[in-house]
Amino acid sequence: MVVNVPRKLRGKLGTKLKRSLGTDSLREANRLKWDVVAEFQAVIRQAERPDMSKEAALASARVKAMEEARRLSLRRLAVFGTEQRERVDDAIEDYAEALAGDPIEADERGHPVYEPKRDALAMEFLAIAKGKRTPLDFHHEKYMSMSHVKARTAADDRRAIKFLKEWCEKTGVPPYLQAMSKREAVRFCDDLPGLVGKSDPATLNKYISRLSVYWAWLEGRHEVDANIWRGRRIKKPMQTSDQKERPFTDAEMTKLLLGPADQAMQDVMQIGALTGARLDAIVCLKVKDCRNDTFIFKPQKKEPGPRLCPVHPDLAEIIARRSEDKEDMDDIFPEWPGPKKSGSLRERSFKTSNQFTDYRREVGVDDQK
Repeated sequence: MVVNVPRKLRGKLGTKLKRSLGTDSLREANRLKWDVVAEFQAVIRQAERPDMSKEAALASARVKAMEEARRLSLRRLAVFGTEQRERVDDAIEDYAEALAGDPIEADERGHPVYEPKRDALAMEFLAIAKGKRTPLDFHHEKYMSMSHVKARTAADDRRAIKFLKEWCEKTGVPPYLQAMSKREAVRFCDDLPGLVGKSDPATLNKYISRLSVYWAWLEGRHEVDANIWRGRRIKKPMQTSDQKERPFTDAEMTKLLLGPADQAMQDVMQIGALTGARLDAIVCLKVKDCRNDTFIFKPQKKEPGPRLCPVHPDLAEIIARRSEDKEDMDDIFPEWPGPKKSGSLRERSFKTSNQFTDYRREVGVDDQK
């Protein structure tokens, strides 16, 4: 693929921008060329902007180079035969030469010397494109597409990778799989509270756990030698008996159930008390989930599937009242329809939980030391 450089820019870019597309198929070349044309045009536009600093131009070039390195690396793995591999390698070498630019001088032996930052970028590109270095998140999107986790867990996965990349940038650790060892994993865990802005072990271990699952997937595909996060956990501080979670006392239950709660809160509390179900599973019940004197609660935490629970006789009136004149897919608790914002990761019971907290404090069930 060749694009002529405008005459006024040839001092910066040379007379032509060119790159091998790494294929002998005309159809494939016609498909690939437009991305390259758009990239070359962007390079020309950047060169025409006198206000763009060298640092900004280099940063922009690096983003494009990393994308191209990923593409060529995957293409290199996909081709078979020496001839096809050589075509891809030629495309890699051409791109690296374009990144390095023209020599700025020659050394005492007459060997060309390139601008150091551009030369470093070219070397980084070559290492990634030829599979010698693998960015931390190189395989992450493929892993995510195969993990089939809930939206909130997927968000935790992406935040964990983001924190790891931020840590690498701050500490000077190269952000590649090959640079990560158990030593780096320990250092990252030590620094994680500062990255997250929280010291709660449950929150921190959530991110470490997501990295461990990702590394286990990489290990299974022979992308890493070992799961460096296996068994890595931030220990919770030792709790005294009065700090641990405990059930409500009989006196507290009396206050809650006989207090001035509205009808919806009364119904939720009674179902929770007589089923042991989590709040979100209760609030998400549909009419069809309460048929035949049986609750069908959606899976929670690590439950493999829906949980069936008999409807206690004392709950029959609640279910009959809330199911009356409704269709199977209607909500049992329409009072809490869930987050309105598209893409929100909050559970439907988020507001229910807040309202219950306010209510129990109102009736004096607020055991704080």
